[in-house]
Amino acid sequence: MLNVLAVGLGGFIGAVCRYLIGLIPISEVTEFPIKTFLINIIGCVAIGVITVAVVKNNNLNPQLILFLKVGVCGGFTTFSTFALETVELIKAGNPLIALSYMLGSVLIGVGVIFAVEYLSK
Repeated sequence: MLNVLAVGLGGFIGAVCRYLIGLIPISEVTEFPIKTFLINIIGCVAIGVITVAVVKNNNLNPQLILFLKVGVCGGFTTFSTFALETVELIKAGNPLIALSYMLGSVLIGVGVIFAVEYLSK
């Protein structure tokens, strides 16, 4: 139950941070979604730093790790987890699986959105 609370509290914090960043008035001169892009990059930096800290210090509290990785980073952006899993697949010697995961996630994800929008007309 403590793990669930750690993830839930972290998720709340991550989601609120994402929402607040979305409110920042940035005058966008292009159509490029800069805020979402920055959220995804910040999330990748955060989950990378957390992962390195866990590897270097295996005495970290497991609930703290869940709070930060699954909760905060997951609530902030699932892209960070997607990027971490892709790197882990490559490092584990599975580059083809990593490639199929990357392409499948992006292409199928975008395709499903188009399909749902089309079917809802």
